[in-house]
Amino acid sequence: MATYNKGRKVKNTQPKGDILEQEIQLQETYGKAERFVEDNRNVVLGIVGGILVLILAFLAFNNLYIPGQEKEAQSEMYVAERYFKQDSFQLALNGDGNFPGFLEIIDSYSGMTDATNLASYYAGISYLNLGDYDNAVTYLKKFDGDDQVISTMALGALGDAYSELGDMSNAISYYKKAASNSPNEFTATMYWLRAGQAMELQGDNSGAKSAYETIKREYPNSETGQSIDKYIARVEAKM
Repeated sequence: MATYNKGRKVKNTQPKGDILEQEIQLQETYGKAERFVEDNRNVVLGIVGGILVLILAFLAFNNLYIPGQEKEAQSEMYVAERYFKQDSFQLALNGDGNFPGFLEIIDSYSGMTDATNLASYYAGISYLNLGDYDNAVTYLKKFDGDDQVISTMALGALGDAYSELGDMSNAISYYKKAASNSPNEFTATMYWLRAGQAMELQGDNSGAKSAYETIKREYPNSETGQSIDKYIARVEAKM
């Protein structure tokens, strides 16, 4: 059975000689450390200085260089974005000889700026419109944005690219992701409808019906929601 000392001061039974020996050892250790620092002062100062240089370089890179690169990339993207809006997708991708296209901007500022991330989205959509579906997938997968509208469109565009490539499994997966990612009834119903149609093509009538019923249940007043019954009736006739 365990016993406890309540309110009783425990006496230190360690011999005084042992305590004195420990104090001497500590003093010797401190002395050795001081002598090492004194004998290797230049080395120690060099190490400390090197660490400070690395810290300053890191701060300068993040607080000065990256913002400067971001501003420069955004400035260079202006003309490429204009070509994109005009549906001049080749010029948007490759530039016009005077101004760079999205591909050059991505290569020049790769992994450093928000502008290059957006350029990857534009490049993916450009390739999709040009019928180059493999490159569309490559660049759309590089895009990683927080904007809900653009991220939804990127996911839906991946669904379109995979659909064109005949990879319906991935197409359905990305259509569902796009539909679930969107708070907007227009894009949500559009991608639930595409997911349902893709599942119908795969012979997954039960999955297609579920996608169509999601539109009927969650977006009954949308344009697609008001005409969804015909899709549900069609797929039910196949079951």
